[in-house]
Formats: sequence, structure tokens, C-alpha cells
Amino acid sequence: MRSAFVASFHPDDPLAGLVVGEQAEPEPPDDSWTVVTVRASSLNHHDLWSLRGVGLTEAQLPMILGCDAAGVDEDGNEVVIHAVIGEPVNGDETLDPKRSLLSEKYPGTLAERVAVPRRNLVPKPASLSFTDAACLPTAWLTAYRMLFTRGEVTADSTVLVQGAGGGVATAAVVLATKVGAKVYATSRDPVKRERVAELGAIALEPGARLPERVDVVIETVGEATMDHSIKSTRPGGRIVTCGATSGHLATIDLRRIFFLQQQLLGSTMGTRDELAALLELITTHDIRPVIDSVYGFSQVTDAFARLNSGEVFGKVVLDHTR
Repeated sequence: MRSAFVASFHPDDPLAGLVVGEQAEPEPPDDSWTVVTVRASSLNHHDLWSLRGVGLTEAQLPMILGCDAAGVDEDGNEVVIHAVIGEPVNGDETLDPKRSLLSEKYPGTLAERVAVPRRNLVPKPASLSFTDAACLPTAWLTAYRMLFTRGEVTADSTVLVQGAGGGVATAAVVLATKVGAKVYATSRDPVKRERVAELGAIALEPGARLPERVDVVIETVGEATMDHSIKSTRPGGRIVTCGATSGHLATIDLRRIFFLQQQLLGSTMGTRDELAALLELITTHDIRPVIDSVYGFSQVTDAFARLNSGEVFGKVVLDHTR
């Protein structure tokens, strides 16, 4: 079947190891798994890290890329795929130390068909297109968990989103504003600041002094913004981090953390139930994901080049019917 996969690792030129070609049909390991025909998928920086060799070994190659997808299951149901493969720990599969994402241990979603556990399928709302639904399982689910599970954001909250423009940060801006929260967002790019303002946020340059300290900071940048995030958080507030695109060795003034009783919280992906809750929220509030661009599957190399450019605003999507 037609697939996009990692053939070799190139840390400095990730696209050099990307191949579009034939791979074997998916083989479910047991009866608890099923096969989904993919209608649309979306790209994540996780895919670029895989192409660089992060999280994979040579012995696993070739590995089909992709975490996100929406499609049709073997019974003809339209579904969204939850990408976390793991056993729930107190109801939360993200706490399983042996968890993985599709494209790490098991082949991913950038293919005509993909095998997944049956419990990882969530019904796709009829009002949501396949291309919109394919944006949700990684970036939007991560943003949902950061905001509402870890950050406890409500309509009365104030929120700072660092590095708006990427998939998670843009999703966080949309979700937080739609529930009524007041949102500040930073970006180095003046064009992205204009676009994030159109989404309802108060756009600021990185490091700018906020007119107030916020209840919650959504932190995806890491080293470059962590000090600003901590200084921008009110006493008792929360800094929720899910990534470190600028570096992971941030310097933290612990005196501010303990004296102001701030909470620094880690967050990774989300559960199957949180994905279902996200879909319900999106349907209730008539939200549509921010999409940077849509490519046909035959244009997958161009789609990866777009993602790798660093110029994206929102999600890069693949339409598998083209």
C-alpha cells in the first residue's frame, strides 16, 4: 500500500530520509485491534524528529510516519484515531511508562490503511470533515489537556500562550478563547501576531510585560521563554509545559516558584476520553481547527517541506483521497 516512511536517519536534513512508496498491509497483532482506511492525516514535528532518528532505531526501519488520522473502520464507521498506545493507569494511558505513539513501535497513519487498537477509535462527528478531524489527535488534544485537565482553565481564567503559530499553541488560543478565557499570546513573527489576534488573543512580542499576571501559561517553547512564563504567572498560578522547541535546559528561579506557590506542570498528549471530550467541545462551540495548508497524499514531500520551513500557522494536512 502507498505510504510515507522513514528509510534512513538524517539529523541535519530530516527530509533526506523520507520516502513515499509501497509498504506491507497492516497486520493487527490480535483481535483487539482493527484496520482503518485513512481519509486524511496531519503532520507533526514528531514526524520530523522521527526522520532525524529521535525515538527510533535502525532496526525499526522502515517505519511509516504519522500520529494523526481520521478515516473509516472495517464496519463503515467514520472515526478519529487516538494515537497513544498504552494501558490506562488509573484511567490515564498517558501515565503508562511503556506507552508509545503510532509511528514509534507500531506503523503510523501516513498510509492508505493503519492498524490500531479498537478502543483507540472515537466516533467522528458528522459535522466535522475528515481533514478537520485529522488535525485533532496530537496538537489539539495536547492543547486540550494542557488547558482543561492540567491547567484547569475556565471562562474566568487569564491565559498566556507562548510561541503562538505552532499547532499546539494555536489550538490553545482557539480553545481558550472559545470557552471565554482572556488570552495573551506571543510570537516573534509580526504576521503571526496579526493572525493570532484575529483568533481572539491579545498578541505580544516575546518577553513583553503583560498588563496583568495570568492564571495559566501554556508553554511549548521551553528554554527561551520559561523565565518570562514564570514571571508572568500570578501567585498560585500554573505553568503547563508540553515541549521545549528552543531547548530543554531552562534556568528556573525556584524562589519565585515556592514563594508565590506557583505550579510547574508537565503534560503529554491526552487520553482517549479527553479526545472524545475535545470532539464534543468542538461540536458544541462550532470550532474548526486552524489549517495552514492541505496537500494531496501525492504531495507528501511538499507537505513535509512546508512543515520543516518553520513558517506554518496551524496544521499541515494530507488529503488521502487526492
